[in-house]
Amino acid sequence: MFKNVGESTLDEITLEKGFYVLHFQNESNEVLNFEREINSTFIQMHFCLRGNSKFLFNNGSYSFDVLDNRSILLYNPQRTLPINLEIQPKTTLLSILISIEKFHSLFSKESGYIPFLSNENSNKKYYDDAEIKPTVSIVLQQIINSNINSSIRELYVKGKVYELLSLHFQKDETAEGEYCPFLVDEQNVLKIRKAKEIIISRMAEPPSLQELAIEIGLNIKKLKEGFKQIYGDTVYSFLFDYKMEHSRRLLETNQYNVNEVGLQVGYSTSSHFIAAFKKKFGTTPKKYVMSLQS
Repeated sequence: MFKNVGESTLDEITLEKGFYVLHFQNESNEVLNFEREINSTFIQMHFCLRGNSKFLFNNGSYSFDVLDNRSILLYNPQRTLPINLEIQPKTTLLSILISIEKFHSLFSKESGYIPFLSNENSNKKYYDDAEIKPTVSIVLQQIINSNINSSIRELYVKGKVYELLSLHFQKDETAEGEYCPFLVDEQNVLKIRKAKEIIISRMAEPPSLQELAIEIGLNIKKLKEGFKQIYGDTVYSFLFDYKMEHSRRLLETNQYNVNEVGLQVGYSTSSHFIAAFKKKFGTTPKKYVMSLQS
């Protein structure tokens, strides 16, 4: 187990009995190991925001990788799954450990579409590997970057974890019957990921959908459908969320004023930026900065 080794840290927060959050940050050039006992009544959710990690089980006889921008969920009521984790250099990982009893209390009405909560699966092991949704990624960043007075930090993190769980398990009502078979082609998946990289790198002056489609070599229909399937959002809605989260982090550095931050994320007038920020976060950039200083 490591804790504050050089530039690497482990932060564990107890939200309540049977409900924990672990934040791993490996900024070193070495692979770090972490071990923790955990009994079979717990659901484990691991979110890798960057880098990659490996979970070893049964003395290393089998393993699960948690890759960049992916999450895994593990639950096995028939045997313990102690955490034996290898964290690669330059990796950020956030884990939620929650007892099945606590989880049931949160999602009792949703057991119909969360597979391991259904009666017939209640005693079966369950494993899931998924891309982190953009909405979930934003909440993960908020948890990690929370610079809040210690006396209320646990309350803030608990609220954010509830938000994260609801977003992660939210059923996409539009997804059924609209599966895009072309995405089975790995080349097309890579093109969609390239589209995401392009709009992020040029967030201040993003290309039009037509220009983006031409640049990655897909038609607009496949770009729109593929982006929605992989990232759970439209191209420009995803970009809006990303720009707002990026601007929030810039404001937290206290290195830029509101006008400068607005320009960096593509708003030529501060009033438009302020309106967009308030739409996303429910407060103005100035009030947000003041709240950090209080």
